[in-house]
Amino acid sequence: MTTIITPDGTEIYYKDWGSGPVVTFSHGWPLTADAWDAQLHFLARNGFRVVAHDRRGHGRSSQPAAGNDMDGYADDLAAVIEALDLRDVTLVGHSTGGGEVARYIGRHGTERVAKAVLVSAVPPVMLKSEANPDGLPVEVFDSLREGLVKDRSQFYKDLATPFYGANRPGAQVSPGVLDQFWLWSMQSGLMNAYESIKAFSETDFTEDLKLFDVPTLVLHGEDDQIVPVKDSAHKSARLIKGAVEIYYPGAPHGLMDTHQARFNADLLAFLQS
Repeated sequence: MTTIITPDGTEIYYKDWGSGPVVTFSHGWPLTADAWDAQLHFLARNGFRVVAHDRRGHGRSSQPAAGNDMDGYADDLAAVIEALDLRDVTLVGHSTGGGEVARYIGRHGTERVAKAVLVSAVPPVMLKSEANPDGLPVEVFDSLREGLVKDRSQFYKDLATPFYGANRPGAQVSPGVLDQFWLWSMQSGLMNAYESIKAFSETDFTEDLKLFDVPTLVLHGEDDQIVPVKDSAHKSARLIKGAVEIYYPGAPHGLMDTHQARFNADLLAFLQS
């Protein structure tokens, strides 16, 4: 397998396809780089070099007991970019991966970055607090932790339904799409997936977003049941100077699959702009 070793000894798996301008992809929780395969294949066939890694604790990467937080995730992304000496990169992040992209820019700057794309992303902050009264209550995330520990296999099967909006009237989501979510999720370590819940729900990316100084696309489904659009994309776009916003009416969290053709076209258009 193609892997790099991070400074703390974690082995990170990555895939590297195509040639041309570089686009990196950071996946959502608790998935793997395979969640981006449709986009990787599409862009590689359209003149881009695409790089996607499995987050530490997920997929084919090792499962360390430490570093399962946004700083660790961002530093792993930086390690991949530096090991491959990638430059003028467009960073694309979905959900938790969007937080990873934001924290990367906050910690490592934009010297190697040309553009950024936040898709159904968790920033600025998901957890409800006095400073963020519109967020989701901690009980929502406690229930995720409880379900994960009690029966993670069934928990992932159940989570796939709202992730892809399969519980909405008229939804056309194949059993295969739901199955792939379970398969990818089961490759994550229990400890890693558990600790990642705190990372994606409690990390405040406000200051990271203010540091974005490259063209940025914020794209989100308006019927996202996992990361509500009004508490995330709408707020992030206000914090990122000059952000381009695209919203899909009725689209769920996993819109890269349910709205694949439209998303691929919008992503390509932004990359070529």
